[in-house]
Amino acid sequence: MTKQACHFEMRAQSTSPYPMILHTPFSAPSLFSSCTSYRALRLHPFLSPKRRRSVMPRLFTVAAAAAAENGVFTSPQTSKSFDFANEERIYSWWESQGYFRPNFDRGTDPFVISMPPPNVTGSLHMGHAMFVTLEDIMVRYHRMKGRPTLWVPGTDHAGIATQLVVERMLASEGIKRVDLGREEFVKRVWEWKEKYGGTITNQIKRLGASCDWKREHFTLDEQLSRAVVEAFVRLHEKGLIYQGSYMVNWSPSLQTAVSDLEVEYHEESGSLYYIKYRVAGGSKTDFLTIATTRPETLFGDVAIAVHPEDDRYSKYINRMAIVPMTYGRHIPIIADKLVEKEFGTGVLKISPGHDHNDYNLARKLGLPILNVMNKDGTLNKVAGLYCGLDRFEARKKLWADLEETGLAVKKEPHTLRVPRSQRGGEVIEPLVSKQWFVTMEPLAEKALQAVEKGDLKIIPERFDKIYNHWLSNIKDWCISRQLWWGHRIPVWYIVGKDCEEEYIVARSFEEALGKAQEKYGREAKIYQDPDVLDTWFSSALWPFSTLGWPDESTEDFRRFYPTSMLETGHDILFFWVARMVMMGIEFTGTVPFSHIYLHGLIRDPEGRKMSKTLGNVIDPLDTIKEYGTDALRFTLALGTAGQDLNLSTERLTSNKAFTNKLWNAGKFVLQNLPSQNDASWESILMYKLLNGITYILHPAKKDEILWVPEYAVGMLNSLLLTYKWYIEASKARLSQSGSVSEASVAQAVLLYVFENILQLLHPFMPFVTEELWQALPNRKEALIASPWPLTSLPRQIISIKKFENLQALTRAIRNARAEYSVEPVKRISASIVANAEVTEYIMKEKVVLALLSRLDLQSINFTDSPPVNADQSVHLVAGEGLEAYLPLVDMVDITSEIQRLHKRLSKMQTEYDGLIARLNSPKFKEKAPEVIVRGVQEKAAEAEEKITLTKNRLALLESTALVT
Repeated sequence: MTKQACHFEMRAQSTSPYPMILHTPFSAPSLFSSCTSYRALRLHPFLSPKRRRSVMPRLFTVAAAAAAENGVFTSPQTSKSFDFANEERIYSWWESQGYFRPNFDRGTDPFVISMPPPNVTGSLHMGHAMFVTLEDIMVRYHRMKGRPTLWVPGTDHAGIATQLVVERMLASEGIKRVDLGREEFVKRVWEWKEKYGGTITNQIKRLGASCDWKREHFTLDEQLSRAVVEAFVRLHEKGLIYQGSYMVNWSPSLQTAVSDLEVEYHEESGSLYYIKYRVAGGSKTDFLTIATTRPETLFGDVAIAVHPEDDRYSKYINRMAIVPMTYGRHIPIIADKLVEKEFGTGVLKISPGHDHNDYNLARKLGLPILNVMNKDGTLNKVAGLYCGLDRFEARKKLWADLEETGLAVKKEPHTLRVPRSQRGGEVIEPLVSKQWFVTMEPLAEKALQAVEKGDLKIIPERFDKIYNHWLSNIKDWCISRQLWWGHRIPVWYIVGKDCEEEYIVARSFEEALGKAQEKYGREAKIYQDPDVLDTWFSSALWPFSTLGWPDESTEDFRRFYPTSMLETGHDILFFWVARMVMMGIEFTGTVPFSHIYLHGLIRDPEGRKMSKTLGNVIDPLDTIKEYGTDALRFTLALGTAGQDLNLSTERLTSNKAFTNKLWNAGKFVLQNLPSQNDASWESILMYKLLNGITYILHPAKKDEILWVPEYAVGMLNSLLLTYKWYIEASKARLSQSGSVSEASVAQAVLLYVFENILQLLHPFMPFVTEELWQALPNRKEALIASPWPLTSLPRQIISIKKFENLQALTRAIRNARAEYSVEPVKRISASIVANAEVTEYIMKEKVVLALLSRLDLQSINFTDSPPVNADQSVHLVAGEGLEAYLPLVDMVDITSEIQRLHKRLSKMQTEYDGLIARLNSPKFKEKAPEVIVRGVQEKAAEAEEKITLTKNRLALLESTALVT
C-alpha cells in the first residue's frame, strides 16, 4: 500500500446513527475492549506520569498560544484545571459565531425540537436543568451529524402565576388589582415581564442550551396570539367549542377556575363529622346518619342515597329526609347500587354543586344542582343564617349548632386528601360555574390512532397505555379562566341581549362589530367576554405556532414542521403533550412531532420529592458554581427514560472529578505531541489508522431519531474507561527510547482517539470538551460544529480479543494486589501460564503489562504449566487459557499477615455470633419489622462469607510459612 493511501480517514459520513462503543488500538494489536461498568470509570483516574521520556519533542506553548489567541479559550498547558468561569465566555462565543442556527450546508433533513416553554415567572430548578440537558444532548448530536438543527426556545405567559406575582407586588404598595382597572393592570404586568421575564432565559443559557435565540417566542407575542385566536375560531366553527355551566376546580382567592394540573392533593389531618338526618313523618328514632368531611355543604344536599338491598334502610326508600338547619327542607331518600353498604354508615348525602362524584351522580339520576357558595368562598343565601360566613367559619359554627340541637352524632379524627391550589396554596372548591369548553372526544380519537398506526412513538413505550387510557376516557376541556392576564377569549356579546344566546366569535373587534351590525343594525354595540383562555390552550399550539402557523406558507413552517422530537417530563403527558398531538392533527393534518421522550422527576438522595418544606431543594445555579455545568449535565444524563432520578452530591462530586480527569488527559496528550514545525509531526499525520484503529459498533436502534441520552450513556462509560487504559498503556510506548516509529504511532493514536472522545462527549459535556478541542493543534473549526466521528470502520475481532486477555490479566493482578494490601510502589514477580498463541501476544506487550500491573519486568516468566512454587502463590484465572501465579513472599510479610488475619478473624467471628444470636431470639423475630429481620439476615450471610474467605487465605499463608 502506498504512503499516500495511509492518511487518516477521519471525515467519512456515518452510516450508523448509533456509535455505541469506540475501540482504538495502537498499531495493529487492539488495546481496547468493551467495559460497561460506570463504577469502574471512577476507580482509576487518568494518570499523569511522573517519569516520561518521549522520543519526540513535546508541544508545550504552541497549542496553548493557538487556543488563547482569540481570548476565549485556555489550555491545559497553562491552567491546572478547567475553570468554570470560562463557561459563559465559551457560550457567548458559540452564540456570536451563529452555531445555534440551523445550517443547511451539510444536509437538508432537519432535526427540530421545541423547548417546553418555562413560566416567565420561573426561576431555574432541577426540572428545567433536566429537560435542557437532555434536549441539548440530542440537538448537539444531530448538529454534529450534519443535520440542519433547530431548537426553538421560548417562555409561557403563565396566566395564574404571573397575575398572582404582580398582584402581590401591587399589594405591597397598597394597591388592589380592581382599583387599577383591567387595562392599567395588564400594562403593569407587561412592565413586570419586560423587567424580570428574561431571568429564566438567561439561566437556561447558563446550562449550555444551544437554542436559536433569534427564534425565541413568548406565548403572548403577536404571532402566537394570532394563532390562538385562529384556533379558537376554527374549533368554534366546527362546533367543538361551547359554553355551559359545569363542575370545575374553583380558586376562591384567585376568583378563577383552575386546571387539574394546578391542583395538588395533600394528605392532612382533619375530621369526619357524623350527622343525623331525620325522616319526615317519622318518630324520633327514624333517622339516617351520614358521615362527611365538609358539613357546610349539607345546605346543597338534593338527595340521600342508600343501597337498594341494605336492610337497615330499605323501609325509608322513597320517603323524604329533613336537611338539618334548613328550616325543614325536604330531600328524597333514593336507592342506588353505587352506594357501598359497608363504607361508613352506608348512607350517602348527594351535594352535586360541591363534589365531583355527586355532580356526576346527579346528572345521571336527573337531580337538581344546588350551589351554596359564592365565588369568594363564602356561603350564599341558600345557607340561610350562615350566609356571608367563610366556608371554614361556617363549618365550625354549623357543628356547634348541630351539637346544640342534638343532630350531631360524633366527630372523629380523619386523614383528608385536600385539593390545594398549586399557586396560592388555598383549598380548591369544586363548584358549578359557567365556562367555555372544548369537546375533546373527536380530537382524542385521531390522537389515539396516531400512536396505534405508529405515526407517533412514545419513549418509554410503557407510557402508551397511560396515554391511551387518558384519551379513551377524556372529558371536555374547560378552557376559560377568570383572569385579566392572558389571551382574551375572542367572543363578543351584544349590549342589551342575552349573552348566553346572542354572542359572536370573531378574529378581531372590527370583524365582530361588523357581524353584529349586519345582524342587529348599525346601532348595535358589543363588548368582549372578560375571561381569558387557559394557558395550556396556547401551549397546545406551541410546536406549529412558533413556526408561523396559521400561515403555512412561511419558510420556517415549510422547512421545519412537523418537528422531530418532543422531550418533557412524564407528569405533563396529558396536560400538554396529548393536547399538542390533538391540536397538531386538527390544525395541520399531521402529528406535530414523530417521537415523544419522557424523562422522570428529580428527587433527593433518599428518593423524596424536592420541596422547600423538606429543605432538600438543590439549586442548579449553586450546583454549577460548585461543580461546573458539565458535571451537572453528565449527572442528569445518567437517568433512564421515564424513571425518577435521585440526585446526590456524591454523584456530582464524582463527575466533577471526572471533568478534571479529562482535563488531565488533555494535558497528557499535549505534553506528548511534537511541535508542529517538527518533521516528525508530518509522519504522525501520515500514519494510516484504518489498519490500526478498530471501531466496535453496537446500533441501539435502527431509527436515528432515537439517539437519545439513555442509549448513549453506555457508550460513553465504556469509551472513557477504555481511553483511560490507552493512556496508561501508551506510557510504555512513549518511554521506549530509540523506537521512533512505535512512539509516533502511539502519538498519532493518542491524538486521534482523544479527538474522537471529545466529539463523542461534547453533547454531554460541551464546555470542557470545547476548551480542550481548541487547545489541540490544527483546529480549523469549533467542536460544536465538527462532524460526528466515524462509525463504519471495520471491527478487528482478533485484535480486540487479544487485548481483552491483556486487560483481564491486568485486572486480576491489580485486584490481587489490592486484596493483599500490596504497597503501590512495590514491584512483584509473576508467572504467566497460557497457550502459545496467547503467550506470544502477552510477551509482546510485556512492558505494558509490567507498567499497568506494577510487575518487576525482569521477573515475569511465561510457561505452559504451573510453576514449582504454585502452592505458595496466589492463583489467578484471567480467562480461558490464561492464568497467573503471584508468589506470596513477594506480596506480603507472611508472619505479620498471619497475625493480622487471626485478629481480624476473631473480630469477625464475634460480630457473626452476635448476629446469629439476634436471629435465634424469638422476641426479635416476633417484634422486629420484617425489613429489619431481613437486613440482619443479609449481614449474617455477608459476615459468614467473609469469614470463609479469611480462613482460606489464612490456610494458604500458613502452608506457605511452613514451607519457607
